[in-house]
Amino acid sequence: MDTRQAKLIEALKDNWRREMLGAKTYRALAEKERDPKRKEILIRIAEGEEAHALRWEKRLRELGSSPPEDLDTLKERFRRWILVQLGTNTALKRIEATESRDIGIYEHQLSLEAPEEDHKAIAAVQQEEKVHEKILHSMVESTPGGLRNTMGGGTYSPQLQLEAILGRERWHVRSGGWIGQAIYGANDGLGAVFGIVSGMAGYTGGSEVVLISGLAGMLASALSMGSGAYLATKSEREVYEAELERERKEIIENPEEEREELQLFYELKGFSKEEAELLANRLAEQPEHMLKTLAHEELGLSEATFPHPWKAAASATLSTAFGAFIPIIPFFFAHGMPAVITSMVISTAAHFLIGASKTIVTGRSWLTSGTEMTVVGVVEAAITYALGVLLSPGHPTL
Repeated sequence: MDTRQAKLIEALKDNWRREMLGAKTYRALAEKERDPKRKEILIRIAEGEEAHALRWEKRLRELGSSPPEDLDTLKERFRRWILVQLGTNTALKRIEATESRDIGIYEHQLSLEAPEEDHKAIAAVQQEEKVHEKILHSMVESTPGGLRNTMGGGTYSPQLQLEAILGRERWHVRSGGWIGQAIYGANDGLGAVFGIVSGMAGYTGGSEVVLISGLAGMLASALSMGSGAYLATKSEREVYEAELERERKEIIENPEEEREELQLFYELKGFSKEEAELLANRLAEQPEHMLKTLAHEELGLSEATFPHPWKAAASATLSTAFGAFIPIIPFFFAHGMPAVITSMVISTAAHFLIGASKTIVTGRSWLTSGTEMTVVGVVEAAITYALGVLLSPGHPTL
C-alpha cells in the first residue's frame, strides 16, 4: 500500500467515525424531542449521517480495508448525555459548530491525492453537511423560545411566527431603513459636536473659536458618517450579491440537495411534509424564484432591504450635519457665557427629542429613551467642559 492510499484510508476511517457519532447524537436528541416535526427532521439528519458512514464503509472495503471498531466510548456517551440534558436548542448550537468543523475537514480532504471518484464523493458529502448546518441554524433561530411555539407541538401564535420570520432578517433589522439612519446620524452629530463645543467653551470662555471649532466638527462628522454609510451599504450589497451567486452555483451543482433544504425550511415554518414538498417542487421549477427564496429563508437576505448606497450616504450626511449644527447656533449671534448657556439648553432639549424619536426604530418607551440620551449628553458636556477649563491658559494649574 502506497502512502497516498494509506492517507486516504485513514481519512475515510475518520469520516466514518465522525458520521456514526453524529448520527447517534441526532437520534439521542430525537428521542427526547417532543415536537413531532423537529423529531422527524432530527431523525432524517441522523439517517443522512448514517448514509454517509455507509458510503465510507463501502469505499473502505473496496480499498481492502474496513471501518474501525465503533469507538462509542464512555467519554463519547457521557458527552452525548450532557448535550441531551442541555436541551435541544443549546445542543443544536454546539452541533452546528461541529458540522462547520466537519465541513472544514472535508475541504482539507479535497486536497489529498486521491482518485477522482473519491474527490466527488467527498465533495458530495461536504455539500450535504452544509445543508445539515443550515438546517440546524434555522432550527435554533426560528423562534426566540424554540419551534414548539409555532408548530404542532405547542400553542400556535401568529405573533411569534412573525417574530421568528423577522428575527432571521438580520439585514433588515441592521439597516433600519433611512429613517433609522437619519435618527442615528443626528444622534451622532449632536453628541460629537456638543462635546467639542462644550470643551472649547470651557477652554476659551465662549469666544468665536467655539464657532469655528463647531463648524469644523460638524463638517468632519457629517462627511465621516456619510462616507461610512456609503461604504457599509455598498459592502452589504456586495455581500448580498456574492451570497446570491454562491447560492446560484449550489442550485446548479446540487439541485436536489437545495430543493430538500428548502423543503425542510418550510417544514420548520409549520407546513406539513407534503405541503413543504409541494412548495419546494414548485419553486424548483423556477430556479430564479428558488434562488431568491433560499437567500431569504436561509440567509435572511432580500434585495428590498438594502438602501441605495448614495441614498444612505446622503441621509447620514445631512442628518449628522443637522444634529451637529444645533449646538453651534447660538454662537452665530452671541459670544461668551450667554452663548454657552443657550447652547447647553437647546442641545439638552435636542438630546431628549432625538432620543425620544429613537422609539420609531427601537420600539422602546419614548420617555425612557429620551431621558437616557439626555443624561448621556449632559454627562458628556460636563466632562468636556471641565477638561476645557482645566486646560485653559488662565487655569491655576497651568
